[in-house]
Amino acid sequence: MHFVKYQGTGNDFILIDNRKRLFDHLDVKSLCHPKFGIGADGLMLLQEIAGFDFEMVYYNSDGNISSMCGNGGRCIVDFAKSLGVFKNESTHFKAIDGPHDAIWDNHYVELKMIDVEKVENENNHFVLNTGSPHYVKFVTHIDGLDIIQEAHSIRYSDRFKDEGINVNFVEVIDQQTIKVRTYERGVENQTLSCGTGVTACALSFSVFSKLGNSKNEVHILTPGGNLKVKFTKEAKYTDIWLCGPATKVYEGNIELA
Repeated sequence: MHFVKYQGTGNDFILIDNRKRLFDHLDVKSLCHPKFGIGADGLMLLQEIAGFDFEMVYYNSDGNISSMCGNGGRCIVDFAKSLGVFKNESTHFKAIDGPHDAIWDNHYVELKMIDVEKVENENNHFVLNTGSPHYVKFVTHIDGLDIIQEAHSIRYSDRFKDEGINVNFVEVIDQQTIKVRTYERGVENQTLSCGTGVTACALSFSVFSKLGNSKNEVHILTPGGNLKVKFTKEAKYTDIWLCGPATKVYEGNIELA
């Protein structure tokens, strides 16, 4: 099987062109294993679907079908562009949470995310869904935080233990910049970046910092690199765009068991 390895600000993925539907029963967990497989946070199949340029099918590294992955979405757009799936700079594709638009510019991808109607605010802890469910907590001195221990106490709490939740910690740098670290369910560890996570953090920051109703742009620093989230805040959050680089790392062939 031919595959391509991508990373989006350190969030790494195995991408497979499955337009001929040859690979519908993969051992995703083994392929994503960092010691015995290729190694990745997740695996994506690019498939044909009526009415769209392509379909994105995403699996977490634990082998389960996942909710939306923002960094994965940006990477599969670059992968689709390299395959000639779309010709211009814009594309329209389907993911598990519905349709998405994206703009490609020399391996820099702006991905339109779903609208968000509700941000649940609990004593400056926030819960919301940006295609995947996220818990956002604002902290100080984020670099010294024991993220695994802190995240486990939330992810495996009575409220979230059954379905799981991604847990994000945020430090405010200035009025337009935040630093984010994310623990992802399905990976069950900290990842270098999470696209739906930084989107959730940017929207939560607009509540936390009491930004007014307007067009906003938040810059996010993650351990894997820098991202930007643009959105309009009114009665709900609309026109949300996750922006950042999508980088091909290498490609190869692997013999399937």
